[in-house]
Amino acid sequence: MYLCFKMIYMLRIKKFGFILIFFVFYFASENSNSQSINSFNAANQRTGIWKKYYSNNKIRYVGQFENGKEIGVFKFYDMSSSDHPVIKKTFFKDSDSLFVQFYSLDGIIKTEGIMRGRKRGGNWKYFYKNGTVMSEENYTNGSLNGEQVIFYPDGQVTELALYKDGLLDGVTTKYSSKGVLIEKVCYRKGEPNGLAKYFELNGDLKETGYYKDGKREGKWEYYMDGEVVTDDEKKKNKATFTKEKEN
Repeated sequence: MYLCFKMIYMLRIKKFGFILIFFVFYFASENSNSQSINSFNAANQRTGIWKKYYSNNKIRYVGQFENGKEIGVFKFYDMSSSDHPVIKKTFFKDSDSLFVQFYSLDGIIKTEGIMRGRKRGGNWKYFYKNGTVMSEENYTNGSLNGEQVIFYPDGQVTELALYKDGLLDGVTTKYSSKGVLIEKVCYRKGEPNGLAKYFELNGDLKETGYYKDGKREGKWEYYMDGEVVTDDEKKKNKATFTKEKEN
């Protein structure tokens, strides 16, 4: 009997010992984790993983520092939810450029591109809700420069344009959802300047002429069924079409 009680006593001691060791390691680990987050180095610079919260205890951002400088991916959250980041910033070592992505609250990509300092630079993309590209454009020092392409939801091009210093400058073309060219206009310093052509949805030329400083200049030619018509004939035909439509 004595031997039995002794064995039970020893088993309880062992069990208590295991529990004690578990809690020692658990609290040591928790203490280590708390020390490795939001830390400073000897030069009082942010280092390692940093994690900050809003006043409602939702995550504000998570990221990593090295000698006071952001490195790698930083995730920023909306105050209402910590489920998905609304902004991701990827920092590059020894560079003032970063790759930025903007998301909806449910984690769907909206926009992405390069920031150089506090200004946009290089290629930027905008997305439809299903993730397909809605448009692409290019920036230099924060201003639109170069080609801009806008797409229909199915991926077909709807518009091609050229920019210089933030203003339309060059030939802009627009297309129907079936890929038919419906407009071709030359721009300079943000206004139509030069030759312009407008087309029917079947591709036939509808009218053509020249712009100067945003205003039509000189004689414009109008077409119907591929044939040149006068402005009066065009108006007459338009009136006839409108009357037939009303009837």
